[in-house]
Amino acid sequence: MKQVLFDTNVVLDALLKRSPWDADAAACWQAIDDGKILGCITASALTDIFYIARKHSGLTSAFDAVRVCLDTFAICQVDRRALEDALGLAGNDYEDNVQITCATLANLDLILTRDPSGFKNATMPILAPPALLAQL
Repeated sequence: MKQVLFDTNVVLDALLKRSPWDADAAACWQAIDDGKILGCITASALTDIFYIARKHSGLTSAFDAVRVCLDTFAICQVDRRALEDALGLAGNDYEDNVQITCATLANLDLILTRDPSGFKNATMPILAPPALLAQL
């Protein structure tokens, strides 16, 4: 079974039904529920998900989003090593670099994102949701 790090935006696309990406994001999420893949997110993604969901849908929905994520995803640890390794990567998006280092340290198979440009420094495959769905 493939172990897939879900970029925060893909999770938010599914949770907040952000068109036009929500259908593919929801289908990838369903692949977790169906046992086709192991979905993972970083621990730091949960605070971002809460913050954005609260602005979009209110406090109760934000807490619900965190609960759903905790029930669905394996959580990749964000520790000092991951944060320091992320500083050593090229690129201008520290959040993406943290996700890359967490996925690498956890020996995940790929990163799922709709913005592959932020993951050029990854040593693993980077797929957009339609590409992952085509492989399942």
